[in-house]
Amino acid sequence: MKYVLKKKIIIPIIACVVLFTTTAFKNDFFEIAKQIEIFTTLFKELNMNYVDETNPGDLMDTAIKSMLADLDPYTNFMNEQDVEAARINNTGDYTGIGAKVKTLKDKLIIIEPYKDYPADKAGLKAGDEIIKVGNTLVANYKENAGDLLKGTADSSVEVTYIRQGKTQTATINRAEVEIKAVPHFSMVNTETGYIVLSRFSNKAYAETNYALRDLKAQGAKQIILDLRGNPGGLLNEAIKIVNLFVPKGQLVVTTKSKVKKYNKTYYTMSEPIDTEIPVVVLIDGSSASASEIVSGSLQDLDRAVIVGSRSFGKGLVQRPKILTYGTQVKITISRYYTPSGRCIQSLDYWNRNDKGEAVRVKQENYNEFKTKKGRKVFDGGGVFPDLPIGSYKNSPITSAIVNNDLIFNYATNYHYKHSISDINSLKLNDSDFEDFKNFLTTNNFSFETDTEKAFYKAFETSRKEELNDDIKKDFNALISNLKSSKTLVIDENKDYLLELLTEEIVKQYVYREGLYDYYKIHDLEIKKATEILGNPSTYLGYLN
Repeated sequence: MKYVLKKKIIIPIIACVVLFTTTAFKNDFFEIAKQIEIFTTLFKELNMNYVDETNPGDLMDTAIKSMLADLDPYTNFMNEQDVEAARINNTGDYTGIGAKVKTLKDKLIIIEPYKDYPADKAGLKAGDEIIKVGNTLVANYKENAGDLLKGTADSSVEVTYIRQGKTQTATINRAEVEIKAVPHFSMVNTETGYIVLSRFSNKAYAETNYALRDLKAQGAKQIILDLRGNPGGLLNEAIKIVNLFVPKGQLVVTTKSKVKKYNKTYYTMSEPIDTEIPVVVLIDGSSASASEIVSGSLQDLDRAVIVGSRSFGKGLVQRPKILTYGTQVKITISRYYTPSGRCIQSLDYWNRNDKGEAVRVKQENYNEFKTKKGRKVFDGGGVFPDLPIGSYKNSPITSAIVNNDLIFNYATNYHYKHSISDINSLKLNDSDFEDFKNFLTTNNFSFETDTEKAFYKAFETSRKEELNDDIKKDFNALISNLKSSKTLVIDENKDYLLELLTEEIVKQYVYREGLYDYYKIHDLEIKKATEILGNPSTYLGYLN
């Protein structure tokens, strides 16, 4: 599409006016106006005079993202689609087929059908590759193909998909989909209630409140609150969830910013449900933001024992600001501090290393704080559990295995090859791990480490300098040793990879709901939490 000159000029002016009028810093008034004028004239000249046709929208998108990349990963520009995704994340409500879907270049992959929702009722399963939606081939669709599955409630859509090499069709009747903040709660034993809180949407408090009351009615005398894998969400929901267990008027979190209006203190506002019931909170390296407010606050107030591995370490607060044409910018406005006064932010985005990477706070630079009863806690790197357990150091190679969907794909194949009558008896062994490693080889899994990249670059330089004949033998030996080291890293992460494989396999047999039942039987952290709660002196020993 060609753009006339007027359109090329209008876009930057509108965007710049928005930035200009929302700026709150009077001292920078002239400098901001100056930089906006420079950018506007540059943008105009570029679009008028560049040798080839330009796309002003794409150029502006690149300019905005490049500017924000120098700040932190949480300060983001959101287009209309991003805004809608954020709304769904905050409310948990949308209309669609009821499945987690991954968009690839030529197909849509069903990652997880939600139990009893349209995709599940139509018979779709994890691993199904949708190649056609209605009359539209996914491979020919230039926009986000996932949008093809959206539509109004009670409307239907026919999909063509491939399952294990066979092409099939299904008709899906769309419906209202509700993603629960608390996807599961139940009794672990006659006295221990278990609540999974997976997101801090605007229903998090209400659903957690309901779960807690229901479990107490069932006889729960102690509670396990599972925040593992919870990336966070709404700050106010976190404060209200803390309020379930602590009295009204208790300081939960403080936010501090260079902008005075963002300096706030947040206290519990309501009467609690139970200030005495013993609580264990489970966290891991993916528990972030609001999860860390809940776990960190309950730890500081000596109200819960924290079990698991160190949390993510996100101590920054964002707020969306509305822009024009349905877009928004989400801006980091402040840092938050738990009741003891600690900020658990782990990465310093404002002091980067030579590679431009955010610097992690070193342990020797952690500051000591005290809980309400005088226990030592520290800032600088997430919430550290009272009982560390199940901590895995996620290596780049294991991350690459996950990001390339190899865990998911292996689990899908396993599901179709094995008939399991009792999924709770599943326990992967050494033979399964060897089979998984063969699967990696068969699927041409390759991961080039930074070390390999450096060696290849050095070898290429040696070729240009005509030195490669002298070092080629040593270079090949180094590369061979590196490949052996990568195999060793996979073996060293055997337990972690088997855990990921088990979770995905169980989910494909009995949905996410069944996975939580499997956890209650096999999960080490849940077992340890139950053990702690079952011994009052052990429980109190962690809090004194």
